[in-house]
Amino acid sequence: MAVVTEGVYDLETFDNKALFEDYFSGDENSSDISEFDGEFTCSRGTDLLLFSTVFQPLAYILMLLLGLTGNGLLLTVLLNRRGLLRVTEIYLLHLAVADLLFLFTLPFALAQMVMGWVFGELFCIMVGLLNRLNMLCSSLLLACIGCDRYLAIVHAVPSLQSRRPRNVHLTCLVLWLMCLILSAPNAAFLSVAEVQTVQTCTFNSHGIHAINWRLTNRFLTHLLCFFFPLAVMSYCYTAVVFTLCHSQRSLEKQGAIRLALLVTAVFCLCWLPYNITMLVDTLVELGAISNQSCEARVRLEKALVMTECLGFTHCCLNPILYAFVGVRFRGDLLRLLVRWGCGSVCLPLLRAPRSSRSSNSEGGTATINITLI
Repeated sequence: MAVVTEGVYDLETFDNKALFEDYFSGDENSSDISEFDGEFTCSRGTDLLLFSTVFQPLAYILMLLLGLTGNGLLLTVLLNRRGLLRVTEIYLLHLAVADLLFLFTLPFALAQMVMGWVFGELFCIMVGLLNRLNMLCSSLLLACIGCDRYLAIVHAVPSLQSRRPRNVHLTCLVLWLMCLILSAPNAAFLSVAEVQTVQTCTFNSHGIHAINWRLTNRFLTHLLCFFFPLAVMSYCYTAVVFTLCHSQRSLEKQGAIRLALLVTAVFCLCWLPYNITMLVDTLVELGAISNQSCEARVRLEKALVMTECLGFTHCCLNPILYAFVGVRFRGDLLRLLVRWGCGSVCLPLLRAPRSSRSSNSEGGTATINITLI
């Protein structure tokens, strides 16, 4: 995750020591590499061109298909019983919206890879703002879900008052507003500019200030999109695992412990490689790492593309990790599919035995399945 969609971009060059970047690639993947003195250009090789015009679009298309399907089904299931949503399900509803809105910006990145930015200045600003907003919000909502699981299991009775639907809606509203404020500077610095004869949506406005904001944005990406959510999830799920290990529900707690570890591990595995690669790229740009050869820079570009695509797959995994592992969600989904006409396939699954139990933790008004994190 980066400026908006880190690593999606296509063109990057230095002109009078000013960095022009493709907005949708956020910061990381350059088509051409120019030295800071402006006298030497390392041309993009054929393999890198094929990499960005074949691998990257295919990866994005696959993510779109999987992400729109999974998050669309999750959103449909939740909206079908929107008046009866539990606390965690409210967070899941907002997470599905954030992931879907983020996925809707990827076709613009695909179009820019193929033919440059053809959507105009206003769409450049709007899509860039939307992309960054939902990337931030999705990551922070994962931290909120971890906190909710922590309160529901570790502090079940004391948290009854705070874990009310009204309070959760208010928390989500504050979160969206905070992410909007953090994303708003993108609108000031984004503009459409011609980079090597191709129109690109770039951080181009206001000269050196745009470069400073881009670097600040990278820092915020590391902090708010990865390290802070990872720290919160690690602490909360560790406490959940510790609490469940001392509970009496041996069969139930095994599934909950495995799921807690899986949620944290998947988040780390999806985003850690990209954050490390982006940090290396930042150090190269700042001169903290000595000048690299063309071959090394091309390898770094490839790594940025691949690790970013790996990170983006996390929004496709969220519905599976956070929703459809639960018996109630699976049942609601299957009933929905039956209503849509796939009864012969879905009914046998609907009749599958349920092995989990639930315990009251919201004053008798809702239940929490401890196998659902």
